[in-house]
Amino acid sequence: MKTVLSVEQLGKSFKDKQIIKNISFDVRKGEIMVILGPNGAGKSTTIRNIMGIMYPDEGTITFQNHENIPRHKIGYLPEERGLYKNVKVMDILLYLAELKDYPLKKAKERALAYLKKFDLEGKENVSIEELSKGMGQKVQFIASIIHEPELLILDEPFSGLDPVSQELFKNEIRNLAENGTAILLSSHQMNLVEEMCDRLFMIHRGQKIIYGNMDDVKTQYANFKCTIRGKNDHVELERIPNVQRVEQDNDTSILYLSKDVQATNWLKNLPDSLVVQELSIDRISLHEIFIDIATDKNLLQEEGVAHA
Repeated sequence: MKTVLSVEQLGKSFKDKQIIKNISFDVRKGEIMVILGPNGAGKSTTIRNIMGIMYPDEGTITFQNHENIPRHKIGYLPEERGLYKNVKVMDILLYLAELKDYPLKKAKERALAYLKKFDLEGKENVSIEELSKGMGQKVQFIASIIHEPELLILDEPFSGLDPVSQELFKNEIRNLAENGTAILLSSHQMNLVEEMCDRLFMIHRGQKIIYGNMDDVKTQYANFKCTIRGKNDHVELERIPNVQRVEQDNDTSILYLSKDVQATNWLKNLPDSLVVQELSIDRISLHEIFIDIATDKNLLQEEGVAHA
């Protein structure tokens, strides 16, 4: 798969504090690459360096093997929204498309199509300040893709959106990737990220913690957990082999299993005394991996998953 963006050994400091160190990853054509990390981990600093809003102290950033990144080939939705409030929706979309050297007639056609798709039909002559926060977010998203960028960078695109609008954004991001756009996405909505991403890069305290294909990451870092509905004694559950810890809420128990457990074999050896009305087993979620890292509960020390 063709590499569109390559970030190598990126480093950035402010005064005496190093914000990011030795950050390296790539984004490929037609994939959704997600960058994750707690607040202050260095995600936005990394994105701002890519966008040229600030410049790295170390490392290189290349677009299709060229260090001069053609801005008209990049779409960017910043975390801090910033559309001109007293300008009409269509005017701002056409203006931003013009800044990217995109044909005016084609920009207007795409703007009308996307306004309809995002339930904003008839809002062409409404000023930005008259829109709700969610509507304004939709307009800014349209502005980031109206010029058909080859690389799309989305910083917290789901922030402030209701579930219906989140689903709309998610489907459109997938559609863009399927049509060849390389997408770099930063978000705290772990459930949405887990559904969407092809590969992920997790950063903590300015350094890489995890990097790789989503399936490989889950296999390497996400231990199994077993959820049992039925009235069982907490101590007895803890005595089951390969159970690391137990969480209980009324008659529901979650058993977190040790690494490298073979789920099928483990299930065969459950004690006959166990009360089971319902039972399910799956790997812990990306959200739980993230929480462990963000709280240093189980900080991963490995180099990360190899490039997929």
